[in-house]
Amino acid sequence: MTYNGAHEDSEGSGTGRGWGWFLAWFAVGACVAAGLAAVLTVGPVLLVPAAVAGGLLLRKGPRNAVVGGLTGLALPLFCLAYLNRGGPGDVCRSSSGGQTCTEEYTPLPFLVGGVLLFVAGFVIFLMIGRGTRKTPVPGR
Repeated sequence: MTYNGAHEDSEGSGTGRGWGWFLAWFAVGACVAAGLAAVLTVGPVLLVPAAVAGGLLLRKGPRNAVVGGLTGLALPLFCLAYLNRGGPGDVCRSSSGGQTCTEEYTPLPFLVGGVLLFVAGFVIFLMIGRGTRKTPVPGR
């Protein structure tokens, strides 16, 4: 039985297969965000496969799993928060040749943005999944 162009059991209501589609979109979102962040270096290497995978997922997967891409956008923000964990201000580290100092940003905005995107994607996916479950019709 089909439902809006996708198989009913792939919608994620009860079988758990919807989480696989969600994780696939999660990977696409992470590749897009990392590709845009590094657009002048390795960005195209990440953006091209992400675009191809996104096109395939749009054709084959359920539409409600697309919000996994929103969740994937949080990964680069978590990475930036981790890299700036010593900030804000000048952070000095000892090395074999002496000491190196770098200026770091405050990690809090990156962390808050990442948490908001990460949680929003999961909440939206769960809410959509709850809305697409079919309730049994009495008498059928």
